[in-house]
Amino acid sequence: STAFKFEQDVFRFPIQWIPESIRWANFKDVFNYIPLTTYYWNSIKLSVIITFLTLLTSALAAYAFAKLRFRGRDQLFLLYLSTIMVPWQVIMIPQFMLITKLNLVNTHWSLILTQVFNPVGVFLLRQYFLGIPIEYSEAAKIDGCNHLWICFRIITPMAKPGFMTLIIFQFVGTWNDYLAPLIFLNDDVLRTLQLGLRFFQAEHSTSYALLMAGTLMTLIPVVLIYLFAQKQIITGLVSAGGIK
Repeated sequence: STAFKFEQDVFRFPIQWIPESIRWANFKDVFNYIPLTTYYWNSIKLSVIITFLTLLTSALAAYAFAKLRFRGRDQLFLLYLSTIMVPWQVIMIPQFMLITKLNLVNTHWSLILTQVFNPVGVFLLRQYFLGIPIEYSEAAKIDGCNHLWICFRIITPMAKPGFMTLIIFQFVGTWNDYLAPLIFLNDDVLRTLQLGLRFFQAEHSTSYALLMAGTLMTLIPVVLIYLFAQKQIITGLVSAGGIK
């Protein structure tokens, strides 16, 4: 509602849920005040790359912890899972120091390399992989498949609901991330949408109409990913088959 209002009508009392005068120019002004297209592209680029790499690393780790047998497997999994209890605020300074030594500060690689390993994603996919009968893997081994082929061509398609859930969590988490880009990115051409929206909040004043218009436009990919993933989760659950 605020995104369609004039600035003087934002705090009118009583509140007008449907404004009498709609100001469509708010959405145009957002592009005039900040390079929204650049921020949009950076956010989409980072969210897609980080989500894809997270799915890749989580699938490989989950397959190893669920289907492979090696010494210390369960202990190693618990150790890796325990990192969930460590807040990111605790390790952000060591991460920044490491990224600085690698000369990756003020690059998108700083965000990609520090966010593509997700213990929650490994745990989620491992639980799905454990529910898939071992007979599938044994049949594939008889046909001469290696572990990579079994993981991505046999096991992964059966865990669609798990992958869709992980896509939602990782994409939305990366899309809404504010603190990590604020720490690692300096150049305006590299900034994301969440950093761009703060320019509407000055020290002594805030343009709420433009801020809400920009926020409304940032919600579009999140809504689309939810709608897409919801359909895929239902399809994956319905089409889950048995052993033939």
